[in-house]
Amino acid sequence: MRKLLTIVLLASWLSVGFAQNEVPAPQNVYARQSISLNGDWNYFVDVQEQGYYDYRMQPTPWGYFLNAKPQRPSDLVEYDFDQSPVMHVPGDWNTQDERLFFYEGTVWFKRDFTLPSPTSPQPSAKYLLYFGAVNYEAIVFVNGKKVGRHVGGFTPFCYDVTELVKPGKNFVIVKVDNKRHQDNVPTRNFDWWNYGGITRDVLLLTVGDTYIDDYTLQLDRTTAGKKRIINFSLALNKPAAGENITLSIPELKIKQKYTTDAEGKVNAQLPVPNSQLKLWSPETPKLYNVEITRGDERISDEIGFRTIETRGRQLLLNGKPIFLRGVCAHEETAYTSRRCNSAADADTLLAWARDMGCNFLRLAHYPHNEHAVREAERQGFLLWSEIPVYWTISWTNDQTYANAERQLKDMIRRDKNRAAIIIWSLANETPHGNARDSFLGRLATTARQQDSTRLLSMAMEVTGASNFVNRLQDNMNKYVDVVSFNQYIGWYRDVNDAPRMKWEIPYEKPVIISEFGGGAKAGYHGDKNQRWTEEFQENLYRENLAMLEKIEGLSGTCPWVLKDFRSPRRPLPGIQDLFNRKGLVSDQGQRKRAFYVMKEWYRQKAER
Repeated sequence: MRKLLTIVLLASWLSVGFAQNEVPAPQNVYARQSISLNGDWNYFVDVQEQGYYDYRMQPTPWGYFLNAKPQRPSDLVEYDFDQSPVMHVPGDWNTQDERLFFYEGTVWFKRDFTLPSPTSPQPSAKYLLYFGAVNYEAIVFVNGKKVGRHVGGFTPFCYDVTELVKPGKNFVIVKVDNKRHQDNVPTRNFDWWNYGGITRDVLLLTVGDTYIDDYTLQLDRTTAGKKRIINFSLALNKPAAGENITLSIPELKIKQKYTTDAEGKVNAQLPVPNSQLKLWSPETPKLYNVEITRGDERISDEIGFRTIETRGRQLLLNGKPIFLRGVCAHEETAYTSRRCNSAADADTLLAWARDMGCNFLRLAHYPHNEHAVREAERQGFLLWSEIPVYWTISWTNDQTYANAERQLKDMIRRDKNRAAIIIWSLANETPHGNARDSFLGRLATTARQQDSTRLLSMAMEVTGASNFVNRLQDNMNKYVDVVSFNQYIGWYRDVNDAPRMKWEIPYEKPVIISEFGGGAKAGYHGDKNQRWTEEFQENLYRENLAMLEKIEGLSGTCPWVLKDFRSPRRPLPGIQDLFNRKGLVSDQGQRKRAFYVMKEWYRQKAER
């Protein structure tokens, strides 16, 4: 009888399907009515995944997701979330539990929460369970029922759990697995720490049966006489004609009413006098308070308006040429070197970049958290946002492509209203070849369909080197608006070659050096020819800047990298100690000599 019951339960469990409850993450979740599920979650490690599979490695209906408790003294239950230690969410497990510093595998998390009883009947209320990010695979259960599986460590996902929650006590359990695999995005090998865990916010959103799912507000590049045009689009979560929508931007004296069409959508254009509109820029990062309403539903946002485009080899912000004084940054905190997950985490990194004279950040090598993006926007930093198509992806694997495309769409959907972001990046240092070109070409087409207002780029590699002539040759040139490439003369090639190097870039497009630099341990001094010393790095930067100045169409530079960051690929004792030491600032906040070289060069650039 028990065997028959097991088969029935297993069939029922499997029939639920991984994505049955998944819905798009609503635009601007922080403006929605919600219960935060951040805080202490019980957790334990499951090295052999016995809480998910039986001893034949088949999915088990008796797994840890049931949160079972012994009902009789003779009952066998070999786990107990409530007696297990707690870990703060959002956060990574590597830096919260020293036993898990190097761990890659499965950890189970559980959080109890109370859903208040409605003060009045709400038969149409929906509950959406939102995760800002989980690295890397998340399988989510609510009150013992599976709601979905998400793959990808840096983008949000959301489930409709209306039928699974109830007034009073509830629990959510997440099986998190950060094992690396060749067909993942990123793939098996990458040069940063594989932080595992529920690394960004968890929210339980309350929405109506019909709600505002998505909206876009962007400044059109064209002008209409003495007026500019703001393009506005909105979509409800389902087709619903005749819904009344109001868009209000008080400072621009805009209050417009619209009615949704048969698809539940609005598409409109708003003319605004040039004299009235203040454009967002690094010097004046103007954000307007925006409110969108539908009946009792109100969503508030802060949105800036600007244009970004190219003209020949020039990069134009709001119609004027701009040089991007940039730096690359990983999503790793100052001083503590854990995964960032808040605006406060971003503030110190942004302060270092500002002190160096930056107006631009390359967010490497994955979408950073929404708090950091918004904080950078408030402070006037232009941004490059990237998906982790990094090094040698499985170019011919359809599931790998679907994963990359999903991450691209989710990145764009979340951040398309952020004026700070001017570049969507498709990849970093990928090997040339037909399969790769097809893969990235499809991603470029998708990106254009999702958002045609921003520029596309990718960090290319220089492969056409001959003696002291480097010729950039990449078939992806036809897809990108900005030609960007990484080069490490002085680190992977003799620094004395820099004065003799010539760069040939046969494309009439702006050029960004998306990476350059070399390593140094802060406080380690010696001759400029002694590797790992600050003097070596300082000289490398001086020679590189003199070389890069000669590149025609140079529109920006992004030295690699703002701060030293953790990497298992960097084991040299006494120097690296599992840190990539190419930072201009150490992991403890010490500015290296090369920092001041960049600061002075950027000061001169800003004054030109």
